[in-house]
Amino acid sequence: MKQRVRYYDSVGSRAFDVLNVVFLTGLAVVTVLPLLYVLAGSFATESEISSRPFFLWPHKFVTDTYHYIFSTDTFVRALLTTVGVTAVGTVIQLLLTLTMAYPLAKKFLPGRALVLNLVIFTLVFSGGMIPTYLVVRDLGLLDSYWALVLPLAINPFYLIVVKSFFQELPEALEEAARIDGCNELNVFLRIVLPLSKPIIATFSLFYAVGIWNDYMSPLLYIDDSKKWTLQMIVRQLTAANADSANVLQQLETVTFPEQGLKFAVVVVATLPILFFYPFLQKHFAKGVLIGSVKE
Repeated sequence: MKQRVRYYDSVGSRAFDVLNVVFLTGLAVVTVLPLLYVLAGSFATESEISSRPFFLWPHKFVTDTYHYIFSTDTFVRALLTTVGVTAVGTVIQLLLTLTMAYPLAKKFLPGRALVLNLVIFTLVFSGGMIPTYLVVRDLGLLDSYWALVLPLAINPFYLIVVKSFFQELPEALEEAARIDGCNELNVFLRIVLPLSKPIIATFSLFYAVGIWNDYMSPLLYIDDSKKWTLQMIVRQLTAANADSANVLQQLETVTFPEQGLKFAVVVVATLPILFFYPFLQKHFAKGVLIGSVKE
């Protein structure tokens, strides 16, 4: 008779599993509780936020803050700007990363080693904030939405991972396509990209999250407050000693719940990424691990 496999061979292994569960549960609680507090605070009254230092369920649900922010031109404009910049920027960054990683995956490419060394060099050293600003200024990109996308168009680490993924694809498939008359562009579009859905989905999410959460680029390159992104609004509202009335000076002068407004803006700025993640989750784990084996 086949012997039954025992998953717990010792008391130590059981204790390790228990400690693992306790530690990860505690870590999850520490991570989730602040998010729940911000969500609850966005639906609470201003007096309750002031009187209760911490709560996960407001005594009275109100939606005044959400009605307020979506009725103002400044917030709606910033939200639409962020959505547009994120969509366009993700497409551009992903396109540049894929089209650069594919030729670098070919060992017969002349000058491949030099280009790879330059890419790796940028992982360790960068020009810094001031030289980057001078480049953006001299290119005439200040106060332009392109300044939010082009300076960080290719992430070198992502590029190396995608290159490693392309190298793992079977050479026989590409050779068969070339024999059938496909040039390198058709091989890339018809063979390589359809096989790269997990890696494309994963790095689409990475690039989109990076652009969506970026407030430093608007802070450096955008002077016109009408071109502010949502994260810039969040940054201005939640900064120490921030005066919400001055931040939202374009809005009509009315009384609004200041603390609740901050909570609501943070919730609206966070929800879109949380919404799209489940649709990419099936590709996420595979895409993170695949291509992680380096040369």
